[in-house]
Amino acid sequence: MTDQPHDPIAIDHAARNAELEQRLLQLETDGRRRLIHAELKSEALRAGMIDLDGLKLVDLTQVELDPNGDVKGATNLMRDLRRNKPWLFGGENSSAPSTPPSAQPAKARSATEMTEAEWRAARAELTRTR
Repeated sequence: MTDQPHDPIAIDHAARNAELEQRLLQLETDGRRRLIHAELKSEALRAGMIDLDGLKLVDLTQVELDPNGDVKGATNLMRDLRRNKPWLFGGENSSAPSTPPSAQPAKARSATEMTEAEWRAARAELTRTR
Protein backbone atom coordinates (compact mmCIF):
# COMPACT_ATOMS: atom_id res chain seq x y z
CA MET A 1 0.00 0.00 0.00
CA THR A 2 1.47 3.30 -1.03
CA ASP A 3 0.92 6.59 0.66
CA GLN A 4 -0.80 9.05 -1.54
CA PRO A 5 0.58 12.61 -1.35
CA HIS A 6 -1.46 15.19 0.46
CA ASP A 7 -3.50 17.61 -1.53
CA PRO A 8 -0.92 20.11 -2.93
CA ILE A 9 -3.47 22.94 -2.92
CA ALA A 10 -4.14 22.47 0.79
CA ILE A 11 -0.39 22.54 1.50
CA ASP A 12 0.01 25.74 -0.53
CA HIS A 13 -2.86 27.38 1.39
CA ALA A 14 -1.38 26.43 4.74
CA ALA A 15 2.06 27.75 3.77
CA ARG A 16 0.56 30.95 2.35
CA ASN A 17 -1.56 31.42 5.49
CA ALA A 18 1.52 31.04 7.72
CA GLU A 19 3.46 33.49 5.55
CA LEU A 20 0.68 36.07 5.68
CA GLU A 21 0.31 35.72 9.45
CA GLN A 22 4.07 36.30 9.82
CA ARG A 23 3.90 39.40 7.60
CA LEU A 24 0.92 40.74 9.54
CA LEU A 25 2.76 40.28 12.82
CA GLN A 26 5.81 42.07 11.38
CA LEU A 27 3.66 44.98 10.13
CA GLU A 28 1.98 45.33 13.52
CA THR A 29 5.38 45.37 15.25
CA ASP A 30 6.77 47.94 12.80
CA GLY A 31 3.67 50.11 13.14
CA ARG A 32 3.85 50.04 16.92
CA ARG A 33 7.56 50.89 16.85
CA ARG A 34 6.96 53.82 14.47
CA LEU A 35 4.09 55.13 16.56
CA ILE A 36 6.21 55.00 19.72
CA HIS A 37 9.07 56.76 17.92
CA ALA A 38 6.76 59.50 16.60
CA GLU A 39 5.22 60.06 20.03
CA LEU A 40 8.65 60.22 21.65
CA LYS A 41 9.88 62.67 19.02
CA SER A 42 6.94 64.92 19.74
CA GLU A 43 7.54 64.75 23.47
CA ALA A 44 11.29 65.31 23.01
CA LEU A 45 10.67 68.46 20.98
CA ARG A 46 8.27 69.69 23.65
CA ALA A 47 10.93 69.02 26.29
CA GLY A 48 13.52 71.02 24.33
CA MET A 49 15.72 68.23 22.97
CA ILE A 50 18.26 69.70 20.58
CA ASP A 51 19.23 66.54 18.71
CA LEU A 52 16.57 63.89 18.23
CA ASP A 53 19.30 61.29 17.80
CA GLY A 54 19.27 61.31 21.60
CA LEU A 55 16.13 59.17 21.38
CA LYS A 56 18.38 56.27 20.40
CA LEU A 57 19.44 56.22 24.06
CA VAL A 58 15.91 55.40 25.21
CA ASP A 59 15.22 51.75 25.98
CA LEU A 60 12.10 51.16 23.87
CA THR A 61 11.47 47.76 25.42
CA GLN A 62 10.20 49.54 28.54
CA VAL A 63 7.89 51.88 26.59
CA GLU A 64 4.20 51.05 26.36
CA LEU A 65 1.30 52.58 24.50
CA ASP A 66 -1.98 53.41 26.18
CA PRO A 67 -5.31 52.61 24.46
CA ASN A 68 -5.27 56.06 22.79
CA GLY A 69 -1.91 55.36 21.14
CA ASP A 70 0.03 57.71 23.45
CA VAL A 71 3.26 56.65 25.14
CA LYS A 72 2.67 55.94 28.83
CA GLY A 73 4.90 58.17 30.98
CA ALA A 74 6.51 59.99 28.05
CA THR A 75 6.77 63.24 30.03
CA ASN A 76 8.48 61.44 32.91
CA LEU A 77 10.76 59.64 30.47
CA MET A 78 11.89 62.97 28.97
CA ARG A 79 12.30 64.49 32.43
CA ASP A 80 14.56 61.60 33.46
CA LEU A 81 16.49 61.79 30.19
CA ARG A 82 16.96 65.54 30.70
CA ARG A 83 18.23 64.94 34.24
CA ASN A 84 20.61 62.11 33.23
CA LYS A 85 21.80 63.52 29.89
CA PRO A 86 21.35 67.32 30.01
CA TRP A 87 23.58 67.95 26.97
CA LEU A 88 20.80 66.57 24.75
CA PHE A 89 18.58 69.50 25.67
CA GLY A 90 18.86 73.24 25.13
CA GLY A 91 19.63 75.52 27.99
CA GLU A 92 16.93 77.34 29.82
CA ASN A 93 16.00 80.56 28.07
CA SER A 94 15.07 83.32 30.48
CA SER A 95 14.65 86.01 27.86
CA ALA A 96 11.44 86.74 26.04
CA PRO A 97 10.95 84.80 22.82
CA SER A 98 12.00 86.74 19.76
CA THR A 99 9.91 87.18 16.68
CA PRO A 100 11.35 85.39 13.67
CA PRO A 101 12.03 87.45 10.58
CA SER A 102 9.31 87.69 7.98
CA ALA A 103 9.25 84.99 5.34
CA GLN A 104 8.53 87.69 2.77
CA PRO A 105 11.58 89.49 1.37
CA ALA A 106 11.75 93.19 2.08
CA LYS A 107 9.87 95.11 -0.59
CA ALA A 108 12.10 97.40 -2.60
CA ARG A 109 10.96 101.01 -2.54
CA SER A 110 10.45 102.67 -5.86
CA ALA A 111 12.04 106.04 -6.64
CA THR A 112 8.62 107.72 -6.48
CA GLU A 113 8.27 106.68 -2.82
CA MET A 114 11.65 108.16 -1.82
CA THR A 115 12.63 111.64 -0.88
CA GLU A 116 15.23 113.26 -3.11
CA ALA A 117 17.96 112.65 -0.52
CA GLU A 118 17.00 108.96 -0.22
CA TRP A 119 16.94 108.65 -4.02
CA ARG A 120 20.42 110.21 -4.37
CA ALA A 121 21.81 107.90 -1.66
CA ALA A 122 20.26 104.82 -3.29
CA ARG A 123 21.54 105.89 -6.72
CA ALA A 124 25.03 106.46 -5.34
CA GLU A 125 24.97 103.00 -3.71
CA LEU A 126 23.93 101.36 -6.98
CA THR A 127 26.53 103.09 -9.09
CA ARG A 128 29.28 102.51 -6.52
CA THR A 129 28.84 98.71 -6.50
CA ARG A 130 28.90 98.35 -10.29
